[in-house]
Amino acid sequence: MRKVLCVEPVIFVYIFACSLTSPLVQQFIYRRLWEEEYNSTFLSGDGNATRCEQNKSSPAYIKQKEVQEKASVFNMQLDLTGAVPSLIVAFVIVANGDRQGRKRSLVLPSMGALIADICLTVISYFSLSLSILFAVAFITGLFGSMATFLGGGFAFIADLCHDEKQKTTRIAVVDLIFGVVSGLAGLSSGYFLRGIGFTWTFVTASLLHVVNIIYIIFFLEDTVAISEFQHQAPASCKELLRETFSGVYMLFKTAPYKKRILITVLLFTFMTYLFTMVGGSSLFTLYELDEPLCWNEVYIGYGAAAFTSVSLTSFLGVYLFSKCLKDIYIVFIGIFSYIGGMVMAAFAKTTLLMFLVRVPSLLCFMPIPVLRSMLSKVVLASEQGAVFACIACLEVVTGTIALSVFNILYAATVAWFSGFSFLLSAGLCLIPLTVLGWLLCTTWNGEDLALLVPEEVSSIESVES
Repeated sequence: MRKVLCVEPVIFVYIFACSLTSPLVQQFIYRRLWEEEYNSTFLSGDGNATRCEQNKSSPAYIKQKEVQEKASVFNMQLDLTGAVPSLIVAFVIVANGDRQGRKRSLVLPSMGALIADICLTVISYFSLSLSILFAVAFITGLFGSMATFLGGGFAFIADLCHDEKQKTTRIAVVDLIFGVVSGLAGLSSGYFLRGIGFTWTFVTASLLHVVNIIYIIFFLEDTVAISEFQHQAPASCKELLRETFSGVYMLFKTAPYKKRILITVLLFTFMTYLFTMVGGSSLFTLYELDEPLCWNEVYIGYGAAAFTSVSLTSFLGVYLFSKCLKDIYIVFIGIFSYIGGMVMAAFAKTTLLMFLVRVPSLLCFMPIPVLRSMLSKVVLASEQGAVFACIACLEVVTGTIALSVFNILYAATVAWFSGFSFLLSAGLCLIPLTVLGWLLCTTWNGEDLALLVPEEVSSIESVES
């Protein structure tokens, strides 16, 4: 059977299925906690509003805030449960992709997501306890979850790119797919929920993961099979662990001084910006469910879909700016775009204003693909798995910490100013801005900031050694 090297359909289906269920899980938790608090069935409104109390002197308003706090803390605990196993699996699987292939990084998370959706179907259909979700999160983490999938997917793309500008564009395309598909799935989720309910929506996502697994196993070619870096599998688990950690260790140990500093600075910038963006944007659903917006599932879907335009404009920004600006300046523009959106979100008290939050945020996704591309450019072809393993681990650690911190912060501040977390997210962007500003103000020359292509890195290594 003839196989193909087209990984984009795999990413499309996986992101759509996960993004379809992600907002539903939050709403499922919110509704179940609401029913426990009020001892009554959750009612959804016909317009843009849910059953949402806005009279601050009403006892129902106080209970409503308590549900917000409980839902926020529950989501934080759920994220922590799956974070530790997914961190270990992401590091091992993605780092070993240089020797054992990229397909493992794609198929394992798909299998984990399939198991999770099947469990969600059962929990929803039989109205089982929410505590079972912690076991589901842990099992999903053992399969690597989103970080492993994206780490393997980006390494797969990097293997296929031979031109450095092409690498930036193709990585940006994957992030575009991520944003557009997640937006479409978010828009669809409200209609799925209203039309067929939680149970059958989870069944639909399960079927999508089944299709994806079949495609990966039987139709997708592995890039390592056509690479000169393919080696035999280690003879023992000890040798496997040694090879796994040695690849990442050698990435920093044997590299020239400038290369080590550059990788460290870029990883730190990536981590700090991801922290602020994940933490701030993760609160949108709870913020929109609360007063004074009081959105229902359809309007929440509209809000998620609004990020489709943000992903598209961010991709166009990367494509156009990369022709006339260095990568580091594109990152600056994207961070300032995110700051504008978060400041506006903090004070958005009407539906129109909340939708308009996406206008200043039109370029906020640009730093993520550009920083990935910058890191990929500065390492050799045989180090792609190692660097993307570092990125995947940082995504797990940073994302988990961000979700935990911002959910706790939101729970503590929602009663007096629900937009405080958005302002904090915008303020924390000063950290990556300061680091990048330091990089510009030091003795780094233009070639350093543009990042060296692998051939240049190789020649510098030979000179400095």
